[in-house]
Amino acid sequence: MNTELRRSLKFLLFSISAGLIEIGTFTLLNELLHLPYWVSYLTALVLSVLWNFTFNRRFTFQSAENVGKAMALVFLYYLVFTPLSTMLEHHLAGVRGWNEYLVTAINMILNFVTEFLYQRFVVYRNSLDTNDRATKNA
Repeated sequence: MNTELRRSLKFLLFSISAGLIEIGTFTLLNELLHLPYWVSYLTALVLSVLWNFTFNRRFTFQSAENVGKAMALVFLYYLVFTPLSTMLEHHLAGVRGWNEYLVTAINMILNFVTEFLYQRFVVYRNSLDTNDRATKNA
């Protein structure tokens, strides 16, 4: 199997696990604790981002890139994605009355596609397969 296909599949699997964390957290905060919608969404998003970043850096992109630098670049992505997705969530779920879970799923798909491209071609473009795990398997 080619390297990029394998990388994409790993990203997909870690994103699914992050999505489960996001949906689980969102459900807990929204349904059980009845927190405001945006608080539930943002908290769930932050937890899933931390999970996804940690595992994708180590196993998908196998990067030895400085953690602080890589996290800062991912933070910049979310500096744009989070307000845009929050506004989309508010508009579709709050104003238009769409189902909250459908809107969250739409945002998760948008996040999956754009974040993979951003991490692959911006965050880790010069440090793919450079960590101890990658060099040991080479």
